[in-house]
Amino acid sequence: SHQCCEDFALMRTIPGMVVLSPADDVEARAAVKAAYEHKGPVYIRFGRAAVPVIHEEENYSFEIGKAEVLRPGTDVAVAATGLMVAEALKAAETLAAEGINVRVINVCSIKPLDEDAILRVAQKTGNIVTVEDHSINGGLGGAVAEVLCESSYKGNFKRVGMPDEFAVLGSVDAIYHYYHMDRDGTVEALERMLHLAK
Repeated sequence: SHQCCEDFALMRTIPGMVVLSPADDVEARAAVKAAYEHKGPVYIRFGRAAVPVIHEEENYSFEIGKAEVLRPGTDVAVAATGLMVAEALKAAETLAAEGINVRVINVCSIKPLDEDAILRVAQKTGNIVTVEDHSINGGLGGAVAEVLCESSYKGNFKRVGMPDEFAVLGSVDAIYHYYHMDRDGTVEALERMLHLAK
């Protein structure tokens, strides 16, 4: 499904439901195959916008419940899902030019969430931002917040996504820019977090 900003939250509350949001077509095909082989219900979110191919199909391995580090970094971590993964990578490249080292995590599997991976990157950097094309309530940001709150994490955390309102109309790029969910908005959130961390 697509064009919905509440689906992760709704689906996460269904017992036993797996919730996936692929970052590119390679991961989308792998997620469909994994869903077919999985015993139980699976919800997969497909976006309508074209995105860059991030994965090399020959070397890519997908597993439900596992996140992947796409870019190493020690200053701040970005956990992104779906179409926002490409924007997070662009933001990391922009900040690298300023000497800021951003770790980018692709979280295709929102439920089950790779809690160990989230805690590792959060504790390593002390700063973590989630980026999603979903409401900041109940989606990836909510899932990560739940994990952090139940751990000993003492660092900074920020959710980037749709605010608690009905979305404006427009092209995908225009909407992402309006709500600061694109590269520029992610860069802004990361810079603000690092400023607070000083």
